[in-house]
Amino acid sequence: MAPSSTSRSTITNNNARTRRTRFAIGVSTVAITALLSGCASGGDAAPSGSAAAGDDAAATITFVGYGGGGQDAQVEAWQEPYTTAHPNVTFVNTSPPDVAQVKAQVESGSVQWDVMATAPYAAQQNCGTLFEKLDLSDVDQTDLVEGTVGECYLGNWINATPIAYRTDAFPKGKGPESVADFFDTEQFPGQRGIVTNLQNGILEYPLLADGVKPDDLYPLDVDRALDKLDEIRDVTTFAPNVGALQQAVEANQVDMFLLPDSRLVPLLQNGFDMTIVWDVTVASLNAFAIPKGAPNKQAAVDFISSVVEPEQVAKISELLGVAPVNTAAKPKLDEFTEQVEVYGPTNTGETVLQDIDWYTDNFNDTTTKLTTWLAG
Repeated sequence: MAPSSTSRSTITNNNARTRRTRFAIGVSTVAITALLSGCASGGDAAPSGSAAAGDDAAATITFVGYGGGGQDAQVEAWQEPYTTAHPNVTFVNTSPPDVAQVKAQVESGSVQWDVMATAPYAAQQNCGTLFEKLDLSDVDQTDLVEGTVGECYLGNWINATPIAYRTDAFPKGKGPESVADFFDTEQFPGQRGIVTNLQNGILEYPLLADGVKPDDLYPLDVDRALDKLDEIRDVTTFAPNVGALQQAVEANQVDMFLLPDSRLVPLLQNGFDMTIVWDVTVASLNAFAIPKGAPNKQAAVDFISSVVEPEQVAKISELLGVAPVNTAAKPKLDEFTEQVEVYGPTNTGETVLQDIDWYTDNFNDTTTKLTTWLAG
């Protein structure tokens, strides 16, 4: 199939409605999960925290994630083992996370959320005001990737957003091979797909294509990045979130795209024929934060501390293809997750991990510039 030549478009968010499901494990399920955990860990390991099973107070943790298969994986990898070790704890799952919602809850004095998935810089920007300062002194940081522990956040995985393309859109093996090729509309025509979220490389990739070396990316030259994006603006679909772009990819509405590893895995599992380009890849730390005044703060801290233990880190990597934040984790990747794991054997290029400090200091101004550009 020849590359499409559709014009620039912006996808509306059709998945914005909040999803709430209650996750509570009954006695029989706890027993089964405990047996499975015993087989996996030799029977003597339990996910953290400070309290042993049965010793912790009853708590219902409201957990706010991004929804979809990613949140389902978090339930399997983190919540189920945790409730096995802490039978008095249950989870209510909801989505999506939203700092504005946290602000409204904090200002009204009616905080409902306990744990929220977020970009680290969003937590750091609002540290002590919208998000709790965290005492993570009990967390073993020996093998954690630098930057995993922040004053108001705890990292849980590393998301990579590699360049990929539909193999059938570029027959005879003549698809893009570099970041520069993604921006070369003459040699590689077709519709591009980019998520407008700053975590997914919308500013780093144009700078790399414009000749900036990976080690010289920060501080980001935002104006230069937007000027480079102008070159592909008319042939790019700008999606408001990764779910919307994944849908566009599945519908063959884009030919090449920047989509996170955890969203590439289900496409590969469903037989979608794509090629991943390992040139320079932008990765970012995903994290948890606890809203200021969370009703179950101590239980929330104990829970998020458990997710950086090697077994839990390995499990989420196995399910989603994300990279571990704990170097002691030894995930057993399958044929699909191995293809997308940024620190795995298939990545023959370089990896750039986003600079949390730069984004903390510049997030507001950068967001304003990007939003203005997208509306132009």
